[in-house]
Amino acid sequence: MEAIIEVKHLTKEYKQVKAIDDLSFEVKEGEILGLLGPNGSGKSTTINCMLSLLQFSGGSIEMFGQEMKPDAYEIKRKIGVVFQDVAVFDELTVYENIDYFCGLYIKDKETRGQYIKEAVALAGLEEYQKFRPKQLSGGLLRRLNIACGIAHKPKLIFLDEPTVAVDPQSRNHILDGIKALRKAGATIVYTTHYMEEVELICDRVIILDKGKVLATGTCDELKELAKADEKVTVEVTGLREEYLEEIRKLGQIDQASYDGTSLVIHYQKGKNNLLTLIEYLKTKEIYYSKIYSERPTLNDVFLDLTGKELRD
Repeated sequence: MEAIIEVKHLTKEYKQVKAIDDLSFEVKEGEILGLLGPNGSGKSTTINCMLSLLQFSGGSIEMFGQEMKPDAYEIKRKIGVVFQDVAVFDELTVYENIDYFCGLYIKDKETRGQYIKEAVALAGLEEYQKFRPKQLSGGLLRRLNIACGIAHKPKLIFLDEPTVAVDPQSRNHILDGIKALRKAGATIVYTTHYMEEVELICDRVIILDKGKVLATGTCDELKELAKADEKVTVEVTGLREEYLEEIRKLGQIDQASYDGTSLVIHYQKGKNNLLTLIEYLKTKEIYYSKIYSERPTLNDVFLDLTGKELRD
């Protein structure tokens, strides 16, 4: 697949602090790329540099095979941006908002009317076209924000946490809409803190921290980077410290923790881990309400790579 975005050796400094440090990656045509990272990792700075909203210190950015610059208007016509903060006009109705943003790119009224109709349908706003933003719920407002950003049928779309603070029904509708956009030929750069969304819709993932790429690949490829090969959770009360110490010595265990209600064990590798643990619990007459095993998740990998300390 052809590269729609090529970022090479990108660097951005703020008062001798590198927000982006020699960053290189590309986005392929027709893919949904998940751009992940903790707060302060450089995601927003990277996106703003790609959109030429921010000057960078070094490196290069190409989109559609051309250098991206502030005055690259022909490139910008092919781009749709949906920022996390909702940006619509309170004085306009849903239809009028979409019409305004689409009209910035599409001048022909007949074509624009068809595009607006399709954007309304994709966002599920058919019944709300005469409503004003203040009359909409949070989920509907986010769907309006997306419709405004994609109505002109951009070939490249940036979506910055589009499902923040919405109900599950709206989230599902938004995710279905994103997949429909990709199916229609759009290339999408997607940022979120919801790892389950990444696993559902992203073809490839880049994990950033401190302005550098820590890892890149499909979700399955990234899961291979997890420190643990298996996680076992046991719902049990009153587990004695001596038993916890014995469990830690059963073999192939990376770590075991107990919070008073749940025993969580991370295994490095091996087979029959669950069976061995059950046999141990049985011999010690330790009774549990539930026990289950799961493979590493993308969230586990993310925390392994970026750390578990709190970020501002």
